[in-house]
This record gives sequence, C-alpha cells and structure tokens, in this order.
Amino acid sequence: MSAQSREISRRRFTASAGLTATAVCVVPYRVFGAEENLVAASRKAGETANITVQGLRGNISALIGSGGNIAVLPGGDGKVIIDSGFFGTRSKIADALSSLSPDPIKHLVNTHWHFDHTDGNEWMHSAGAVITAHENTKKHLTTRTRVEDWNFTFPASPAGAIPTDLFTTDKTLHLNGITIALKYYGPAHADGDISAYFVEADVLHTGDTWWNGHYPFIDYSTGGNIDGMIKAAEANVATVTDKTIVIPGHGPVGGKAEMIAYRDMLTDIRDQITTLKEHGKSLNEIVAAKSTAAYDAKWGGFFINGEFFTKLVYKGVG
Repeated sequence: MSAQSREISRRRFTASAGLTATAVCVVPYRVFGAEENLVAASRKAGETANITVQGLRGNISALIGSGGNIAVLPGGDGKVIIDSGFFGTRSKIADALSSLSPDPIKHLVNTHWHFDHTDGNEWMHSAGAVITAHENTKKHLTTRTRVEDWNFTFPASPAGAIPTDLFTTDKTLHLNGITIALKYYGPAHADGDISAYFVEADVLHTGDTWWNGHYPFIDYSTGGNIDGMIKAAEANVATVTDKTIVIPGHGPVGGKAEMIAYRDMLTDIRDQITTLKEHGKSLNEIVAAKSTAAYDAKWGGFFINGEFFTKLVYKGVG
C-alpha cells in the first residue's frame, strides 16, 4: 500500500457528515428539477464523486463515495469486492483498488440489485470478476424492472453485468485466507438482500439493510417492506458484538451501538404509524402528525426526509 493510500486509510469516517454528502447513493430530490430523474441525477453526481479508502481490519478496506459502500479484500486469490458502485466512477474505483494491491479483480458479490450497488458489474466482470448474488438479484437485473418511488424503469442489464454464481439462502466463500459468509435476509430493503461477513476479521457488510445515520429507502416495487427491514435490523444486531466493524450500505462505517439506534428508530416509527392507521387516520393526517419528528434532525438530512419516510412506512403497515 502506498504512503498516500495509508494516509487516506487512517482518516476516520467520523468526518462523515461531509463525506456522506459526496458519497452519493441517490441525491436529495431538492437538488434536481422536474426534467431530471432521480436515477439519472444520481449517476451524474456519481461521475464527479471522490473515493475515500478506509482501512478496517484483516486487510479489508471500505471504499466510500460511489453509490453504496464497497468492501475490498485483496490477496493471492484475487481481489474480493462487495458491491460495484456507479459505472461513472470506474476510473476512481480502479485507482483506489490499485492503491490497495496489484491483485487482479476476481470475485464480486452484489448485496442486492439496485443500480448504486451494481452499475459497475459489467466492467468488473470484464476485468475478471465472477459475480455472486442472491437469485432475486439476478431476476431483477435480467428483466425490465420498475421502481415506482423513483419513477423509473430499469432496462435489463447487459450480459456481463448479470451474476452467474447464485444462491438462495446461504453461501460460504474461502478466499485470501478469510471465510466470507453470505446470508440472505429475506425481503427487507428489496427481495434479494444479503450480508457478507468476513469471519476471521469480524467485519460485516450489511448492504442496504442498514443506512447509518439516514432514513432508509424501502423498495416496495421489488419486495421490500418495513417489517422486513426491522427483521433484518434485528438480525444484524444479533449477529455482531461490540468489537465487530460494520459497513452499512450508506453512511459511515460503524458498529453495534449505531445499529441498535437504527433498529429502535425503525421500530418506534413503524409502531406509531401503525397505531395511527389502525385508528382510521388518512395518509395526509399521518404525515401531519409527524411521527418522525424526534428523529428527523439525526436521520432525515440526506436522501429521505421525515415525510417521505412516513409515506414509505405507511405503505407497509395496517
């Protein structure tokens, strides 16, 4: 690793407020006009995003800045990469990967199908990666897929972007001296969410079942739901110890305390909105009740504000 990359790796993501603003997954609605779709705006912003390399433990690093957070494990079996970010950030991702080691890209795991985690699939496959994912991730990447809350229909991905190493519940990889346990959550953020746990290093990548410091998007169009998100959050908390390093789908690298706060936030808001809906309140009345008010300052400053998150939760309760 170069001196420059070692310096980058030492930067703690406690400066994450600024970094999160550049770690674009999907940009806030307020930054683009009616003529520009959220997906297009996100990809455009990703073209100028910077990549920060954060060294973690056991030779594992996180790449922050291109869509969803990326994990990298270099070694003699070739680089193992969790999620591929935006295609427009390809050159910067490639530079960051080269700063870690000269090992070729050989293995790519997708935590789910969304574009901010899979747009780089094709180029990583062309570089030599076998793509592993849950079977539902392949299902959405191989067909036209509509996400209503993004007002966007994704075309089928090119053949090189499609995962070929598939599983349904669990899969274990043994690469670069590390056991990597892949586990399916069940429908949560979408219907193909998996985690990747680097066992000996005690480093967990949760994909988008955890957004550290942000309200999460829930993709009801492809099988996501609020109860599944809470179930996944509970599973994450049960999996880790106080020493586990956890890479969220979005937001700063963290650990168990932050994951507990996230689970509790989801549960409280879900329960409040459920009660209001059971008492016959309309969506407009529930939005006006501001069930998220106690959390908005901490969780509502990025892609999803309290009103949008209220509407997402409302869809899945009652």
